[in-house]
Amino acid sequence: MAKRRSGIAGAFTSAHTVGTALVIGALALTLAALLIPVSLFERVANAGPSIEVGPPMTFTDDGRGTLTTQYGPLTALDRDFVRRVRMAGLWEGPAGQQAIERAGDNEALRTAGEHLVDGHALLDEMSVNTGRELGIDLPTQPSEQLQANLDRFSAASGAEYEYLFANILRRAHGQVFGLVAQVRHSTENSMVRELADQANETVLDHITHLELTGLVDYALLTD
Repeated sequence: MAKRRSGIAGAFTSAHTVGTALVIGALALTLAALLIPVSLFERVANAGPSIEVGPPMTFTDDGRGTLTTQYGPLTALDRDFVRRVRMAGLWEGPAGQQAIERAGDNEALRTAGEHLVDGHALLDEMSVNTGRELGIDLPTQPSEQLQANLDRFSAASGAEYEYLFANILRRAHGQVFGLVAQVRHSTENSMVRELADQANETVLDHITHLELTGLVDYALLTD
């Protein structure tokens, strides 16, 4: 009888050991599966070059001083703002269109792209009309740095593309936000004020939808 109990106990211990091993193995596989997306995101974030969006949003004086127009005084800051709104559309519009085409099943990314396209279509129209009416010469193509951003998007794919798209554009919109507020506060020109009102609304909308992708690394916004 003692031998039988010993055999039963041994079998129980063996089964318990096998079961424990299976549980530990399953937990290890689950942990590995959970860590894969995290490690992939970290590799994308750390492997690439720093997030740069172009020259800082500082005032560029065209040397023409303050001009008199039927819509009110037109300062150098006003003109610089109108040019920057137009410049933003020259690269953010195409970036949004590319996101729509490459989003796949990422609905948040597609929606962000759609908002970029629609928002800059309106701002482009307004900035071109404002430039024409106020005699402001406007850019016709992106700057070298901003074109480089578009080239980086085109060269990337998958998670890297999504990461670059969300973070470069989110940082760009954060930079322009302060300029919009400054111009809206100081301008005495009614056309520029109207453009600043729309730009403020559009920039906030774009920031919101870029953040809704869940890809924005907020640590990049503080340097």
